[in-house]
Amino acid sequence: MGRTLVTGIGLLVTGDAAPPVRDTTLVVEDGVITSVGGDCPSPDTVVDANGLTVIPGLVDGHVHPTVGEWTPAQNAVGWIHNYLHGGTTTMVSAGELHVPGLPFEDLTPDLVLGLARLSRATLARTRPSGVKVEAGTLLLVPGMTAAHFDQMAEAGIRQLKFIFYDWNRLDDGEAVEYMRWAAERGMTVKMHSGGVSRSGSSRVAGHDVVTAVRPDVVGHISGGPIPMPDEEIRGVIDDLPDAGIEVCSSMNYRATMVTVDHLRDAGRLDRLTVGTDTPGGTGVIPRGMMRNICFLASVCGLAPEVTVAAATGA
Repeated sequence: MGRTLVTGIGLLVTGDAAPPVRDTTLVVEDGVITSVGGDCPSPDTVVDANGLTVIPGLVDGHVHPTVGEWTPAQNAVGWIHNYLHGGTTTMVSAGELHVPGLPFEDLTPDLVLGLARLSRATLARTRPSGVKVEAGTLLLVPGMTAAHFDQMAEAGIRQLKFIFYDWNRLDDGEAVEYMRWAAERGMTVKMHSGGVSRSGSSRVAGHDVVTAVRPDVVGHISGGPIPMPDEEIRGVIDDLPDAGIEVCSSMNYRATMVTVDHLRDAGRLDRLTVGTDTPGGTGVIPRGMMRNICFLASVCGLAPEVTVAAATGA
């Protein structure tokens, strides 16, 4: 790929919440940034940024892919390519939910494991439109065993999700055991919080459910778009001090302000992570990550570099 020197950068936002670097250069060698502020003798390509701001590619931490760049939820083709034009270069699946005919009333361990394996072997491998897609997130369902978790690990499945799990059986301890098995294998568990995704699918995942399970990431805590009550949002943030706290484009905007204010007051904005929760019922939002950044930096009053850090996985 050669060496590229980017000159004339007016503002470089690094993605680690540090103050931006002004009037600098960037050296890229074979697709990897190797120097900030340095020179590059005999570069293959020189790009003059002409005073523009440079930020990392955005990481959409909550997408629902299905097959390639087609989403049956919206019958849209090319959606990943459109998200790339909105600045998103990496996506993390929150579950391949929209496969036509998926029997939500009878999701078995073998079925969800097979679906995750298929996604890992296809979409995760192809880099559609050049976007890195961490696909094959497994939907946790009742009846799984430690052997299923071993099979997940062997298949390279690293992301798990509680979404259609029946929380009426919370007290039987199965979900907590899933968390232990996942931690032992280095897996990350995200949990759908707030109102249910489908009418009648389960009990609302409020403070009592979320804090009992103790996920690694609390999915769309400010709603998707129905959030838990304000005091429960604050309680989850306080009672799960190590969990990532996610807000999404498909959110309740007032509840997002509650979330951000509480994280800021606690000095823990490093826990904030961002996604779109699309494609789905809310639609396809190619600039959803940009919309998140703008909302957090304007209405919520966060420093722009902090919002970029949240939106790039730092």
